[in-house]
Amino acid sequence: MNYSVIDFISLLGSVCLFLYGMKVMSEGLQKVAGDRLRNILGIMTRNRVTGVLTGILITALIQSSSASTVMVVSFVNAGLMSLAQAMAVIFGANVGTTATTWIISAFSFEVNISDYSILLLAVGVPMMFMKKSTYKSMGEFLVGFCFLFMGLDLISTYVPNLQENPEMLQFMTRYTTLGVGSVLIFFALGIVFTMIAQSSAATFAITLIMCSQGWISFLLGCAIILGGNIGTTITPVLASLSGNLAAKRTAMGHVLFNVIGSLVVLCVFHPFVELVADITKACDGINPLSISEAQEAGMRGTTLLDAKGGMTARAQSCVAFGLAMFPTVFNAINLLIMIWFTKLYVKAVCWIMPTRHKEDDEEFVLKYIGRGLLSASELNITQAQKEILLYGQRVERMIGMARKMIHLDAKDEEYQPTFDRLEKYEEISDRMEMEIGTFLNQVAEGRLSPEGKMRVAGMLRIVSEIESIADGCYNVAKTMNRKNQIHVEFNDSVLREIDRMYELVSGAMTNVLGLLEELETPENSRIVAAYNKEREINNLRNKLRDGNIFNINNKEYNYQEGIFFMDLIGEAEKLGDYMLNVVEGVKHQFKTLPSMEK
Repeated sequence: MNYSVIDFISLLGSVCLFLYGMKVMSEGLQKVAGDRLRNILGIMTRNRVTGVLTGILITALIQSSSASTVMVVSFVNAGLMSLAQAMAVIFGANVGTTATTWIISAFSFEVNISDYSILLLAVGVPMMFMKKSTYKSMGEFLVGFCFLFMGLDLISTYVPNLQENPEMLQFMTRYTTLGVGSVLIFFALGIVFTMIAQSSAATFAITLIMCSQGWISFLLGCAIILGGNIGTTITPVLASLSGNLAAKRTAMGHVLFNVIGSLVVLCVFHPFVELVADITKACDGINPLSISEAQEAGMRGTTLLDAKGGMTARAQSCVAFGLAMFPTVFNAINLLIMIWFTKLYVKAVCWIMPTRHKEDDEEFVLKYIGRGLLSASELNITQAQKEILLYGQRVERMIGMARKMIHLDAKDEEYQPTFDRLEKYEEISDRMEMEIGTFLNQVAEGRLSPEGKMRVAGMLRIVSEIESIADGCYNVAKTMNRKNQIHVEFNDSVLREIDRMYELVSGAMTNVLGLLEELETPENSRIVAAYNKEREINNLRNKLRDGNIFNINNKEYNYQEGIFFMDLIGEAEKLGDYMLNVVEGVKHQFKTLPSMEK
């Protein structure tokens, strides 16, 4: 045996180059699409037919069913897509992923694309250094495309030559002649390998090499690919682990769709493979099953086998075509059957994963983001946007609690529970800021477009300022505690002025929440309104500060009452400043948004 350890390590390196090329190509296309990808998903999933077409389109575009299904899980987790819409997209994604297999199949033997890889790199690498982000992303796509096929070519080079190493063929023969047992073994192998690689395309590429080298028959190659159809569900499952119930249901729906379809085909495996072989013969002129028969019969020197017993280029092309046809036929039939039972399918998923308890708004829980996979960083931005809105809504409730405390007496039975609730909300606010900030930093470490990086920077500033608003509300509660400890009472006129100020603050916060709801497309009128409201708060603060000195001098109330009065007014003015800073964070997301003078 002349197959060395170095050859084996080189084979592993070739597989790694292939996987890296797939990753770079997919991420490059995602960055080119950017926000358009999110908009397409939002618009084109209104019914199951358009949802399926969207799944096919997006998956064919980004060349990864794992990425598209993770994206769908993220959208459901963020509340941007219903479970029924998500199922339709996932159905389509399973068909769209066959585009990758066809690309690999078409270029593997008909055209040796690796011969042109250096030429493509000469185009792609300079594009990565251009200023325009679209050109950079297209350059990444070309480089990834080159690496993918260079890796595929190197895999073929370093795969052991079975004619020169017959003992390896003998080892494989132990598992290829067990009939149904062989099908089950290679079916399981497809599941395991795809789970490890997290790419059904990688499984397809390896299977293609194994079949073309004569390691396994076309039949067993189909078994591996069928297993890979189940293995590919591991990525969205991992992505959903830290998501909400809807995200977990979406991942479960993907698992069920692939598992049910695969097991049904496994039950009629031989007839189904024969159907695919007949379709291949009708399209390509050769039945791929006949190649295995020719190998078993030792028919060398024919159009199928060369003089050494290896496959001819024509036979390899036929096997590649048949292996690409297998998942296409399988997923198309699965889709055409399951699309009519989408509603029933959703009910089944909800029955398997029922709602166990109602989420307590008073407990710390991130509803839209988690620590799952971040394989599609551009798309994780949407999750953060929804979580930031929820964060703002929590803090708005703190403003209401702070206003309530101002009117409560220390002896009132609601006083201490309200203070405790504000304190708990402030702790939740601190933890939310940390978790959202950590999530955004992880997103920023991914491969983002310049626009995506601007958005993340803006959102980090927004999160920090929202936390400052929460701190300000808690400071109001602590000020009221100090006031009550020394038994200072506000008269009615002071309470009316405080109410005026906090009414303005509440209005400003409502406007801020409106901006957070439309974080991707903020209305300019709301930004103008934010500046106007902040001016109103400043003007009223100045007026009350001057009036406070006058009232103390004229004995309208004592000095201590005036001090606490201005402390509360000062906190309100700071809240207005923090809210304006949130607006500045919203503006920071967009270079093209016109800057406005304060």
